[in-house]
Amino acid sequence: MRIGIVCYPTFGGSGVVATELGLALAKRGHQIHFITYSQPVRLELLNNNVHYHEVNVPEYPLFLYQPYELALSSKLVDMVKLHKIEILHVHYAIPHAYAAYMAKKMLQEEGIYVPIVTTLHGTDITLVGSHPYYKPAVTFSINKSDAVTSVSNSLKEDTLRLFHIKKEIHVVPNFIDQKKYKPMFTDCQRALMATDNEKIITHISNFREVKQIPDVIKIFYNIQKEIPAKLMMVGEGPEREPAERLCETLGISDKVVFFGNSNEIDKILCFSDLFLLPSLTESFGLSALEAMASGVPVISSNTGGIPEVNEHALSGYLSEINDVADMSKNALHILTDQERLNTFKANAIKVSKRFDINQVVPQYEAIYEETLKSCLTL
Repeated sequence: MRIGIVCYPTFGGSGVVATELGLALAKRGHQIHFITYSQPVRLELLNNNVHYHEVNVPEYPLFLYQPYELALSSKLVDMVKLHKIEILHVHYAIPHAYAAYMAKKMLQEEGIYVPIVTTLHGTDITLVGSHPYYKPAVTFSINKSDAVTSVSNSLKEDTLRLFHIKKEIHVVPNFIDQKKYKPMFTDCQRALMATDNEKIITHISNFREVKQIPDVIKIFYNIQKEIPAKLMMVGEGPEREPAERLCETLGISDKVVFFGNSNEIDKILCFSDLFLLPSLTESFGLSALEAMASGVPVISSNTGGIPEVNEHALSGYLSEINDVADMSKNALHILTDQERLNTFKANAIKVSKRFDINQVVPQYEAIYEETLKSCLTL
């Protein structure tokens, strides 16, 4: 198949999943065309089946905000015609599904029919999409898609609760490539992060308010009072500076490392002993899954799609939102007994295998084939 993929090209979960999906589909022989405003961060172009097309938005003084949806729609029309793209898979309802529908209607005027598969990832529904200004456009875009998928049952339920949806929503979970999470680093490299007697605690996110960064710091504060430990904070966002100030206030700045955005997440996770994810909400919890695939148990809140990923008392523990005391207690329960820690590490890997890329990509292929088949009968 010739598949056009539209996504955000950033470090966020939706862009990462869309990129990894495209690369996996390319390895399976499909022609993949990424169409977005810059090259996705994890996109490797050394593949004859992978192509990247940049969306340029001309600057016009007339517009207070430059019309990206208009530029994207026009680019999609051009790319479908030039490369004979058979299906568009758009990640994030707004603005991508909206722009894809406009492109689809323009193409129909020329006798070209291209179906749209829309994948809902989370904040496009729970945050952006539910805003009164955008809700009609999101509802319209979802209902006008030829197929709709959601990354978790929790997100599917939120979508059906928040919007008047007439389309069936298929749950296709996020995924990881297990082969990428095999330890390939020596113990001596661990010394760059911590001493032998220190446990390594990790948090990875975009440092937004929803990630509960202060709770991450407070949980670690409780941990380090009981055992030697270091905290690795990976990512960038508005909550980083307040987090650094909180570390100074608590007197633990020397035990916390702020990496910023990193391309060495696999190395950091390889040496980690515990992952913290106390979010207010998560549509899925991709960072937790990546940690589990690296053999890192997870201490998390029990919100959104996280319980579908992190299995309580097996791959880690779930607690109520803001329950720092319970999360701290569970963290110490795992960390203070090496045999117990090793068991949780092994279980984390075992649970993560349910979300291996080879289990999930065929589900998308089946949806593409069924969507194309349905369109042929129209």
